[in-house]
Amino acid sequence: MELAVAEEGLEAPGERAKQPRGPVVIDVQGTALDAAERERLMHPLVGGVILFARNFESRKQLARLCDEIHALRRPRLLICVDHEGGRVQRFQKGFTRLPPMRELGQLWDRDVLGACRRATEVGQTIGTELREVGVDLSFTPVLDLDWGRSQVIGDRALHADPRVVAMLARCLAHGLLLAGMANCGKHFPGHGWAHADSHVALPTDERDLETLLSADAAPYGWLGDALLSVMPAHVVYPQVDALPAGFSRRWLRDILRRKLGFQGLVFSDDLTMEGASVAGDIVARGRAALAAGCDMVLVCNRPDLADQLLDGLDWSPSPRFARRLKALFRR
Repeated sequence: MELAVAEEGLEAPGERAKQPRGPVVIDVQGTALDAAERERLMHPLVGGVILFARNFESRKQLARLCDEIHALRRPRLLICVDHEGGRVQRFQKGFTRLPPMRELGQLWDRDVLGACRRATEVGQTIGTELREVGVDLSFTPVLDLDWGRSQVIGDRALHADPRVVAMLARCLAHGLLLAGMANCGKHFPGHGWAHADSHVALPTDERDLETLLSADAAPYGWLGDALLSVMPAHVVYPQVDALPAGFSRRWLRDILRRKLGFQGLVFSDDLTMEGASVAGDIVARGRAALAAGCDMVLVCNRPDLADQLLDGLDWSPSPRFARRLKALFRR
């Protein structure tokens, strides 16, 4: 599943500032950049931008915004979005309306080959339409199991059977790859069992490690090198670690990296979510996530907190970080 990295696309000619990318992914407020946002995006700790529905008016406008962001620095910043389908599709007008992922699982139960074809088509549509406007990465596929317990996951999940989730996710990833886009599996090791919504609470999952590895976390191991990035859950699994997975060295370093052999990039989930508050203030959250094993951290919808993190975070780039991030820019 290898794909050449678009070096030329990352370093187009011009008088842009040349500096390495950092580990912080931030957002912008409108449909074009203002002076304060341009300055913030030039901070050496910034490595990416996440877009939301508020940043979209039309395909033409979105392409201008992405061009503006990409033109700021060399190598260019990574532009990301949550564009899964169903109720989590940030861009609507002028984009194909994507089904909730549960519909792919329901199709699997009737027609396995048809579901595989459809999942590949959906992945290719996501990748093609986003890349046409300049977006580099969609945070998809969702690998959480459809236990019927979590409202925040709900129909975002593909299926209750981890084998089906892994197969359909592989087809989605293949479709993305056909369009030249990488992927991000979420929310490791699984958010489908916990009732609470980590945006507004700290969910817990009381099951033991063996159960989690044989069910919810299994797709991460089965997908192997087809999975290019991962986002952990702001969920506590107390029988494994007292910390949420995104702040847990045991989950990220011992289990994800060593046991499951994951080699790609790890994004934190949004550090402004309530599920991240256990780690302290925004600077403490950023430090804790990076120390646990995240490569990049997201700060969304709070430019004031983004500034605090950029002012207070100590971080040094490494060849491993640069290589993992570079792999997400696909030709």
